[in-house]
Amino acid sequence: MKKAILFVLFAIIFNIPAVYAKDVIPIRPNTAQVNTIGMYQVGNDITIYKEPDENSQILYRVRWNEDEFFPADIGAERFFVVLLPKKSLALVSVMDYDDDWVEIMYDNSTGKTGWIKKDDPYKFMTWVNFYNTYGKKYGLTLLKSSPDFCYNIKAAPDDKAQTISTINHPQKINLSIIRGNWALVSVLDIDRTPKTGFVRWRSDDGVRYFFPELVEDF
Repeated sequence: MKKAILFVLFAIIFNIPAVYAKDVIPIRPNTAQVNTIGMYQVGNDITIYKEPDENSQILYRVRWNEDEFFPADIGAERFFVVLLPKKSLALVSVMDYDDDWVEIMYDNSTGKTGWIKKDDPYKFMTWVNFYNTYGKKYGLTLLKSSPDFCYNIKAAPDDKAQTISTINHPQKINLSIIRGNWALVSVLDIDRTPKTGFVRWRSDDGVRYFFPELVEDF
């Protein structure tokens, strides 16, 4: 509560509108993120620079807690790939990195990028590492508007491989292994029949069709 009050006072003093920081989890494929290489876990006070240099132009300063997010002109949904405020989990997409800095996409709608200084080298995860960490533990969900071929379960990780089954109304999609742009999954469909095989979890140019099932009790 004290943090929320401080954010409101900050907003009043600097004339910045307060925005409620709600959960953010992808629900549709995002073509703006095709060139991203992974994600970085950020804290709740993030300074974004134009270049990987603290003397360069500051593009944005983002602050958030369980109740608020600033600045309002971006919004949490456009800034984060994943935000679960109650779990203090905040992930942004990464374009590039070096020993001390990470280039992030700070607007997932327009593709705008900037640099943040690393506070922990172990907070960066490639997309494959992210899926292996969270996808294996919680399963996957098929994003809305994904192409029809994403519902096809293949006998091998190849577009020309035999389609051995189809996803209809999945109750659970368990991830076993990632092989390039393919994922070996076991699907429990609405008819309660388990289906095992390979699905396209992302396109050749990096559009992701499946995402780890980060649910409320995560």
